[in-house]
Amino acid sequence: MIYHCIRFTIKPGVSQETVDAIIAGMTAENSGDSSAFFGRDVGGEYEYGAVSVWEDLESYEAMMNDPAHLEIDRVGLPLIEKFMSFDISDDPDPEFAEKIAAIHQRRFDAHPDLVELIDNLKEYTGSAAPGRHAV
Repeated sequence: MIYHCIRFTIKPGVSQETVDAIIAGMTAENSGDSSAFFGRDVGGEYEYGAVSVWEDLESYEAMMNDPAHLEIDRVGLPLIEKFMSFDISDDPDPEFAEKIAAIHQRRFDAHPDLVELIDNLKEYTGSAAPGRHAV
């Protein structure tokens, strides 16, 4: 089981109307799906967060490359100041982290426009962080 978690903060100066549209869109994306949740991030330095649950690496990779997910990234990333993603899993595979990073790397290789969008973020943390955020 994989719990995929994201946290983000909207750029200063983004209109409240746009923020409301983002929240409405992400809430609608997850409504009726008990394996996903989006809401305010409480107690940290981010404004919003989401958690989705995936059974295995195959379903995780399919989600990462789903056209709807890619579209959310293309519309949302330009409005974000800082972003963090991380995964929690009970998979005992010692190479699990490398497999997650490989999924992200394949995604970035297939969609270089996402790398450019991420490169423009003030802060980005996540598996296989691309561009200037690479570690």
